Amino acid sequence: MTDTSTPESSVSEVTSSAASAAASEDDTAETKKSEIVTSESDLFKQSEIAADYIEGLLDILDYDGDIDELISGGRPMVEVVGGRLQPLVGQRGATLEALQELTRLAIFRATGTPSRLLLDIGGYRASRRKELAAVARNAVEKVKEHGDPVRLEPMSAFERKCVHDVVNAISGVQSESEGVEPSRRIVVRAAD
Repeated sequence: MTDTSTPESSVSEVTSSAASAAASEDDTAETKKSEIVTSESDLFKQSEIAADYIEGLLDILDYDGDIDELISGGRPMVEVVGGRLQPLVGQRGATLEALQELTRLAIFRATGTPSRLLLDIGGYRASRRKELAAVARNAVEKVKEHGDPVRLEPMSAFERKCVHDVVNAISGVQSESEGVEPSRRIVVRAAD
């Protein structure tokens, strides 16, 4: 039997079940994961496993991309750069989140240790981080101007962390997450 599916539909099929797992991760789970202390050599090993996994996936899907293995902020990172990678990012990064979760599972399977791997494809996370910083600053301005809490749109755990980081760096305001995945959102309000 010949597989006639396109790479885009293959990505969707492979990642649809993992998207639920990625979306169900909440802020407290991320905090618990960050408490695990891992040596630099273990982090590098995790990034190597992740790079091999992603390279295999790119080969299966017949996509071209250069893979960089990094360690940043005490966590392994893999960045994939190249053309024609948008299907691997998906709408609002949903496919990227699912691929990241699958890659974390591959690391766990190989090492027996949970991973805080951060996967970026086509620079999506870097550009999204800039957008979210602007959203956070805008919400802070509204709170300072009017005094009313500002509820932001639902976001992934990565997006919420980016917003929390910006808000926490500004005095006079605070942020907290509310709701349940996939409708978990941030509320920015004046500090008590």
